[in-house]
Amino acid sequence: EVQLQASGGGLVQAGGSLRLSCAGSEFTVYDYAIGWFRQAPGKEREGFSCISSTFDTTYYTDSVEGRFTVSSDAAKNTVYLQMNDLKPEDTGVYYCAASEVWGLCSHMRGPEFADYEYQHWGQGTLVTVSS
Repeated sequence: EVQLQASGGGLVQAGGSLRLSCAGSEFTVYDYAIGWFRQAPGKEREGFSCISSTFDTTYYTDSVEGRFTVSSDAAKNTVYLQMNDLKPEDTGVYYCAASEVWGLCSHMRGPEFADYEYQHWGQGTLVTVSS
């Protein structure tokens, strides 16, 4: 069974950095597009980044472009999210999710952040950015 877990959240001051991990088990993350989502207090969940190791592509929404970087480590079967220059509006619960859709988050399909495109979801990790 495909399982993944997001971890690494915490409390940080504005301008600080955090590194989140999305560890896979019972599957190889290389074979899936991995999406990152977050849900701020009182708001809907939104996708903001994805990575396809198969196609060596990554995408970011405008809200995080230039500040967040997604990468993967095949040896650890883990996808990482490096978050720099964090802002109070980045506060929320962060999730990683895996998609079995061929070509998602690549030149074939581009970024997709609809919930139904991702079949496997990890437990969220809380990120709090103080002003």
